[in-house]
Amino acid sequence: MITFVWAEDENGLIGSKGNLPWHLPADMQFFKKVTLTGDVVMGRKTLESIPNPPLKNRKNIVLTSKHDLDFKEGVICHSKKEIMEEVKHSKKPLHVIGGVSLFKLFIDDVDMLYRTVIHDSFEGETYMPEIDYSEFELIEEEEGTVDVKNKYPHTFQIFKRK
Repeated sequence: MITFVWAEDENGLIGSKGNLPWHLPADMQFFKKVTLTGDVVMGRKTLESIPNPPLKNRKNIVLTSKHDLDFKEGVICHSKKEIMEEVKHSKKPLHVIGGVSLFKLFIDDVDMLYRTVIHDSFEGETYMPEIDYSEFELIEEEEGTVDVKNKYPHTFQIFKRK
């Protein structure tokens, strides 16, 4: 099973200068809860945005065109075929966590979507690729709690491909 796990603002923005444009600990907890169930695959820039890689207790797979990337804590792949070969015997989900090119690469293969919508608008330049939500069914939705640490209204959504 292949999943997408991401957060976006109400305009579909997912990044600003290689980072998240917001601070929302509840989303980080949701992300961790989901991704601990399987392996994660990310692009090199997403890897570089993680404060202390690798993501713990998960196989970290990085797709990159660079052949000199030093990432001994994970698996380096140079194609979708290599990624699929790496996980072919795994019974765990493969969680695609970004960036945009990886979401585009797996858009026709994704089975589940784990989306956090932040009900605010931010500045940035990186947007989630368009997803045809008519191909998916919303199976779970939960409003996040706004508090001192989580100052933006947000909603956690889970979609399953029809």
